[in-house]
Amino acid sequence: MEFVIESLEKKFEKKEVLKDITFSFESGKIYGLLGRNGAGKTTLFNCLNRDLKMDGGRFFIREDERERDVISSDMGYVLSTPSVPEFLTAREFLKFFIEINEKSIKNIRPLDEYFEFMNIEHGDRDKLLKDYSHGMKNKMQMLINIVAQPNILLLDEPLTSLDVVVAEEMKQMLKTLKKQRIIIFSTHIMELALDLCDEIVILNHGKLEEIDKENLNQTEFKDKIIQALKEEEHV
Repeated sequence: MEFVIESLEKKFEKKEVLKDITFSFESGKIYGLLGRNGAGKTTLFNCLNRDLKMDGGRFFIREDERERDVISSDMGYVLSTPSVPEFLTAREFLKFFIEINEKSIKNIRPLDEYFEFMNIEHGDRDKLLKDYSHGMKNKMQMLINIVAQPNILLLDEPLTSLDVVVAEEMKQMLKTLKKQRIIIFSTHIMELALDLCDEIVILNHGKLEEIDKENLNQTEFKDKIIQALKEEEHV
């Protein structure tokens, strides 16, 4: 399976944020979408999730040399600021999500199995989500996407504000999830992209450019990327 973006464009008034975004993502890989803050990573994700209308271009899934449209169940999106119904407990939220999506969810498991997979303790499973920490809310947002099993998972800087233990748990979990799906992980932290991702893609001057990950270990190559991102910031 491939997720293909062709000539995607987005501008706000006269500012072109995304210019002719063209790229093909392959299943079984975690892609690091690297770019400075404000480069347009979230804008790209919002266009792919159809939260923002594109000004041009298209995207689709290619399977067995056939193209098809991306439908809502294909796409999962984990926001940098977690959005969960705080008036529900974690168990109520998970149960409700499964009930309204049971026709599209494959191999539904007991609720506690999902909580175990995410390392959510027994005492937290019946706690109101409003009393969850940022990291715990992020875990619940991720859990919903694990249950839904989307073909494409967009992660908008989900580890940036987490503590070390939770961030490490999430990294290990993502590595187990990448089989037969595409994970696109946006970040402005180069070391995180190198540690977690199979491929590195840079969003620079509104365009995507693939980088040979092995080259990133060379100091002069890192300096070149940092300089390119600085140039965009000045622009």
